[in-house]
Amino acid sequence: MVESATLGKVASGERILVVGPSWVGDMVMAQSLLMTLRARHPGVTLAVMAPGWSLPILERMPEVDEAIALDVAHGQFGWATRRAVARSLRGRFDRAIVLPRSWKSALVPFLAGIPHRVGFHGEQRFGLLNQRRRLDKHALDQTVKRFVSLGLPADEAATGSFTIPQPRLEVDAGNQAELRERLGLSSAPAIGMMPGAEYGPAKQWPLEHFRTLAEHLVADGFEVRVLGGPKDVEAGDAIAGGLAGAHNLCGRTRLADAVDLLADCEQVVTNDSGLMHVAAAVGTRVQALYGSSSPAYTPPLTGNAEIHYLAVECSPCFERVCPLGHTRCLTEMTPERLLRAIHSGRATIAKV
Repeated sequence: MVESATLGKVASGERILVVGPSWVGDMVMAQSLLMTLRARHPGVTLAVMAPGWSLPILERMPEVDEAIALDVAHGQFGWATRRAVARSLRGRFDRAIVLPRSWKSALVPFLAGIPHRVGFHGEQRFGLLNQRRRLDKHALDQTVKRFVSLGLPADEAATGSFTIPQPRLEVDAGNQAELRERLGLSSAPAIGMMPGAEYGPAKQWPLEHFRTLAEHLVADGFEVRVLGGPKDVEAGDAIAGGLAGAHNLCGRTRLADAVDLLADCEQVVTNDSGLMHVAAAVGTRVQALYGSSSPAYTPPLTGNAEIHYLAVECSPCFERVCPLGHTRCLTEMTPERLLRAIHSGRATIAKV
């Protein structure tokens, strides 16, 4: 059954459950949907069900009334966990908006008996969703557009021409100050570097380029902060190791800390990654590096960003590993180019 006009209307006072995505960047982009729902329907209650790791991000979104953890390991079905969460939600919500397109992502709202369940066609979700929308990849050519469209009436959503609010995460100034002291950070203008990209190496600027840029920045009076998770510790050492004025913070901070540390940076140099979207959502100037992915599909949602994309003949390929073995789309993007962009960005920031 395709959604009807009646099912597309949200009533005042409705309780809406949003089934969130499983990636940091996508979770940040999902805030655009939440902001849209809150602006159009001020009286609704908004809850987000998502992996437990994402709760610190959801806590920084003022639109979220409740965050519900669904802790199922990646690649696992987790039937018992899904059934238990669904049981706890029965009778609590009027509508569910399911952002992922997988079959299992629609299971909890169905088991919970939520009356109106909307999402895109995908993975044989007949019955699990009673409001299924066809995904027009031309009209909805960005991830964030697809998310926001599911909160709009079907006829408006299909146009792809609606307003998309930019995500804006709240910053904890007290935690920010405590982090500066605990991590031994200085008062020099800080440049954040995010060398990781969960999807794969075809999205990662070479570490030697990051290192060269870090050396130039420290010589120019900046402090360099390398941010990432435990898996990025070695990369952080390659960039900051033995370099006075550079700090490898990978694996030393929580996700909520990364929000506050990125807000404390003047600019960031980042691969197309989750932390790129976090930096954009706290208002920091973003120098965004794109190789195998496309800035047209998942751009940083901010007016304070510069996109670096060489558009070589084989990109974007959207592969995890370069199929040609050279990753020219990133290796040919020089540190000198980024250094110039950062200094130019300082002038841009000063004008704002």
